[in-house]
Amino acid sequence: MTFSPFDPDRQAARRRRFRAIPIRILVPNLITLLALCAGLTAIRLAFEDKLEWALAGIVLAAALDGIDGRVARLIKGQSRFGAELDSLADFVNFGCAPGLILYHWALHDYGNVGWIAAMVFAICGALRLARFNVMIDDPSRPLWAGNFFTGVPAPAGALVVMLPIYVSLLGGPKFAATITLLYTLAIAFLMVSQLPVFSGKRVGKRVPPEMVLPVIVLVVLFFAMLIAYPWWVLTVGSICYLACLPRGWVSYKEHQRKDAMGAAIVPAPADTAGSDAQLPLPPAEDPERPARLN
Repeated sequence: MTFSPFDPDRQAARRRRFRAIPIRILVPNLITLLALCAGLTAIRLAFEDKLEWALAGIVLAAALDGIDGRVARLIKGQSRFGAELDSLADFVNFGCAPGLILYHWALHDYGNVGWIAAMVFAICGALRLARFNVMIDDPSRPLWAGNFFTGVPAPAGALVVMLPIYVSLLGGPKFAATITLLYTLAIAFLMVSQLPVFSGKRVGKRVPPEMVLPVIVLVVLFFAMLIAYPWWVLTVGSICYLACLPRGWVSYKEHQRKDAMGAAIVPAPADTAGSDAQLPLPPAEDPERPARLN
C-alpha cells in the first residue's frame, strides 16, 4: 500500500497558521518601533554629549507614542501584540532613557546614590506601565474614570523630570545635583502614586465647525514655537503641567462625591417578607416625616 509523501491536511493547517497580516495592523506597530528607535538614539546622543539632540529624541518618542494608539483606533489596527510592544517601548523611552540622560548630566556626581536615583525612576516607570495594563481592563471602574490616569503617565513623567536640563539650556543656573536627585525621586513617586491625573483621552474627538480653523492655527503655532523656542516651551509646559496636578485631584473627588450622592438617593427595596410588617403612614398622617428637600 502506497502512502502520500506529505499530509495535505497538515500543510493546509500550517498555511492557516501563517496567514497574511493586514497592513492596518502593521502601521501602528511601525510607529511604535520608530518611537523606540528615537528613545534608544537619545541615550546614545546623551553619552556623546549631544544633550539638545538627546532631548529632542525623547520629545519625538513622546509625540509618536501619542500618535500610535490613535492611529490604531482610527484604522482599527489594535492588536494584543501592539499593546505589549507599546508597553515595552514606553519602558525604554520614558523610563530608561530619561534616567540615563539625567545620570550622565548631573546624577553621576553622587556616584552610586545618583545611579540608584536613576534606577528608581526607571523602575517606577515600569511599575506605572504594569499597573496601567492591569487597570485598563477593570470592569468595575465608572465611565467617568476614563478621563483620569492613576499617577503621572510615563510620557509626561519623562518630559517633566528633565525640567532641570531645560532650565540650564535656557542659560539659567544649573540645578545642583542634590536638587536634581530629589526632584527625580519626587517625579518617580508621582508616577507610582494614586494621584488622579487628567488623561485627555476624550479631548479632541469632536471639534465644532466654527472652531476648526482656530484649532488648526493653534496647533501650527504650538509646533512652530516648539521648533523655534524648544526649551522655553518645554520649561513652561512642564511647570504648567505640575501646577495643574491638584486640579485633577479636585475634579476626581468631585466625581466621587456625585457618585456617592447618587447612590444615597436611590431608594432601597422595601422589606415585605414578614406578614406583620408595619406600613408607613401616608405623608398627611405621619407627623414624624421630614419635609422633602428641593
